[in-house]
Amino acid sequence: MIDDNKLLENDKLVIGGKEFSSRLIVGSGKYKSFQETKEATEASGAEMITVAVRRVNITDPNKENLLDYIDTSKIMILPNTAGCYTADEAVLTARLAREALGHGFVKLEVIGDEKTLYPDMIETLKAAEILVKDGFTVLPYITDDPIMAKRFEDIGCAAVMPLAAPIGSGLGMQNPYNVVFIKEAVNIPVIVDAGIGTASDATEVMELGVDAILMNTAIAGAKDPIKMAVAMKYAVKAGRLAYLAGRIPKKMYASASSPVEGLIGK
Repeated sequence: MIDDNKLLENDKLVIGGKEFSSRLIVGSGKYKSFQETKEATEASGAEMITVAVRRVNITDPNKENLLDYIDTSKIMILPNTAGCYTADEAVLTARLAREALGHGFVKLEVIGDEKTLYPDMIETLKAAEILVKDGFTVLPYITDDPIMAKRFEDIGCAAVMPLAAPIGSGLGMQNPYNVVFIKEAVNIPVIVDAGIGTASDATEVMELGVDAILMNTAIAGAKDPIKMAVAMKYAVKAGRLAYLAGRIPKKMYASASSPVEGLIGK
């Protein structure tokens, strides 16, 4: 009998020299409580959770703190500069997070538009250059633009995080071709971020060959976040396995599943 876990045993995600077994990264916003955040994160099997430093407390030990609920020996806290609209704001937020957490991994997010929450690519690139020079391991949230993705790789970012659709929209992957182009353009991990709505969306994205997915609203906003977290765990694994297995080519017409040689009358 095949052990499902062994099929992906040696298939590790490596970001900035750090190795992860899970290719699902989860967020920490929009949950009813820190306890629900903890339960959903553990159910997802994720080994990394993003935290919006400006919205979720990880810096003030005198207030209820997410760090009291997450086992950081098993799950890495990835600070997020969400809520920043300039490079200067993002750099300051990243530095505060590094001081609080003791490591330099950061999800860099500089928003350019309040309605779509699309990233400001000019300010994001500016902040990324500063943070990389400052020794950070930078994972920028970007538009699905392969040219810009390459620019972020060239300045030393550890990964790129193109959106699938607007943050929290649940629309699923809107432009799979651009994501494939990004994967072809860079040699660093491509982590699809934002827009996933349900498990089938996650599987579809992973089947494209991306390295990982980050999601928050799809789990936290579900009627039952714990069940959805489990669904997403298996969806990401299924998509990764399907990609590694290699799908059959699409054809216009039918192709018999059984051989026709040797049939009566043939």
